[in-house]
Amino acid sequence: MPDGAPRDPLQHELKWIDLAFLSVRSFAAKPARTLLTVLGTAVGIATVVVLVSLGYGLQGILLGRLITTQESLVTFSASYPSDSNLVIDATGTRTVAAIPNVKAVSPVGEFPGSASSGGVSGLVLIDIVDANYFPLSGNLPDLGAGFGNAPGAVVSTQALQILGLPTGPSSIGKDVSVTAFYPSADGASTYDVASMSQVPITGISQSETQPTVTVLANVLPQAPPYYKQIYVEASDNTTFDGLRSTLTSKGFLISAHVDLVRQAQQVTNIITIILGIFGIAALIVSAIGMFNTMIVGFLERTYEVGVMKAIGATDRDVRRMFLAEAFIMGVSGGIVGVLLGLGLGALFNFLLGLLATHYGGKAFTLFASPLWFLGLVIVSSAIIGLAAGFIPARRASSLSPKEAFVKK
Repeated sequence: MPDGAPRDPLQHELKWIDLAFLSVRSFAAKPARTLLTVLGTAVGIATVVVLVSLGYGLQGILLGRLITTQESLVTFSASYPSDSNLVIDATGTRTVAAIPNVKAVSPVGEFPGSASSGGVSGLVLIDIVDANYFPLSGNLPDLGAGFGNAPGAVVSTQALQILGLPTGPSSIGKDVSVTAFYPSADGASTYDVASMSQVPITGISQSETQPTVTVLANVLPQAPPYYKQIYVEASDNTTFDGLRSTLTSKGFLISAHVDLVRQAQQVTNIITIILGIFGIAALIVSAIGMFNTMIVGFLERTYEVGVMKAIGATDRDVRRMFLAEAFIMGVSGGIVGVLLGLGLGALFNFLLGLLATHYGGKAFTLFASPLWFLGLVIVSSAIIGLAAGFIPARRASSLSPKEAFVKK
């Protein structure tokens, strides 16, 4: 009966529970085809989950390395151009610290030097910092911790290899002696030497590209004559840009940590979108397979549709029955696909974690799936199911009993 025609008062529409029963019964009649359709949808959904999770995981790893402290987001490094013949000394550090809206400063000196441990010595770079260095720079040790105000050293893995020490956590707590070579005050080729013995290793840096030992300035008996750069923390976000302009006008070159974070977010967002497009392509293929299943199901059940209409089923009943079948298949494929994608991501994370720890690194999460994204995927799979079943449902609802019996 057309939807606009008067309804027979004795005629009743099927309830949703009845529609669900009829849908499940039709699945049981063709279990292999139903299973393959759901599996095809699940594979498409799993592909989307894995690829987009890879994008979010890469974003988390990259931003996690950049955003290590809250202070670093309102901090930038300032240095003079190499051809300016200007240096940052103790007086310059105090001058910068006195600028309005400067909350904290942390000068960093870098000098050639040597380190020794257990009778083995080698040439390294000595970074001389203060207690604010790690929170302001965001360069936290990969293993262990910084040293606060207590004597200590953060050593790169390259420096540990030179000293013949393990590059893993077992080196933390061992002692290292450091010597820094300062250029002499008269500019001659001789150097002033500042050395300190038996400094405990408190942390290990795996991201340094050179053999480096980072120590507190008060560890060495002689302060450095000048600094390579200075980290400047703004009082808050609103004063950040103004403070950057002030230091730029004083001849400083500025490198802001937050700029790297913004660029990394843009890059990872593009990567995530590209991976998502590939995943959506796989999902479209599975949606076409579901549409084909629904069309074939309709053609095979024209006689059944005719019988239903002959005994009183309305056009709306038939349409809702086909849509319910498509909805159930779509949601089932979505749930199975999400579980499959999460399982694959967890497996990859586990294997990569084992590989990283085997080589002395830290386990990391390469595949990460936000809950809102998983919910969106399941909702999308339900919508895709309804879309795939729309045309078969419409054709079935417009079929008259006479046509159905003739086609049969």
